[in-house]
Amino acid sequence: MAPDNTQNNAKTRRWFVKSLAVMAAVAAAPKAAWAFFMSWFPVRTVEIEDFGFDPATGNIKLKGKDQRPYRLQINGLVERPASLSWAEINALPQDEQVSDFHCVEGWSVADVRWGGLRMRQIVDLAKPKPEARYVVFHSLGKTRGAPGGFDHYVESFPLEATLDPERRFILAIRHDGEYLSHAHGAPLRVISPFDLAYKSAKYVERIEFSDKPQPGWWTMANPIYPIDAPVPDRRLRKN
Repeated sequence: MAPDNTQNNAKTRRWFVKSLAVMAAVAAAPKAAWAFFMSWFPVRTVEIEDFGFDPATGNIKLKGKDQRPYRLQINGLVERPASLSWAEINALPQDEQVSDFHCVEGWSVADVRWGGLRMRQIVDLAKPKPEARYVVFHSLGKTRGAPGGFDHYVESFPLEATLDPERRFILAIRHDGEYLSHAHGAPLRVISPFDLAYKSAKYVERIEFSDKPQPGWWTMANPIYPIDAPVPDRRLRKN
C-alpha cells in the first residue's frame, strides 16, 4: 500500500500559495525584477534529491562519492531497443523553441527557451512496433512514496501527440541556452507546452513504448489530477 501523502500534499499546496504571492509581486515590478524571477523559475520535485548530474562528464553523481554514466534507455514495444550515452544524445540533431509553461496551481511563465530532441529522433532510432500507441517516461531517483507501486516519477502521452509539430513536444536538455540545472530536471526532461506542468517529467532516464497509457505518478498520488492534463484555453495566449 502506498504511504499516506496527505501531509506532503498540504506542504506542496502551501508552497505554491507562497509562490503565487511572490509571482504577483514580481509581475508588477520593473523589467529587472522579472528577469530575476525568470532566473528563479519556480521548481517542485517529489524525488528524494540524493543524486545530481554533471554535464561535463555525463555522469550521475550519487549520494557520497559514487558516480555512474548516464544512459537514456529506450525500450518496450520497439524493434531496436537502444541505450544512449550523454555524448550520443548530444550528437543527435538538436532543436530549440520558446514556449509558455503552465502549472496546475494557476501560475504560468511566458516565453521559456528550451533546447533538445524531438520525439521523431527517438522514433526513427528505435522503430516502435505497430501496436505501440503510447510513450511512458521513467525518471531517475526514488520518490517520497510509491503510488501505484511506482517508487520513481512516471508519465505517459499518446505517441501521436508527441510527434505532432503543433504541440511542440520536446525532450529538453537545455534551458535558456545552458544545460538544465538539477532543479529544472537535468539531464533530460519532458516539455509539453499544451499540457499542465505535472506532465513535464524531470530526470528522464528511460523511454518506454507501450500499447496502453500509464497514469502518471502525480495522478496516482493525487487522483484529483487527471491522466490527461490539457492547459485550459483561457490560459493559452492567442499569439
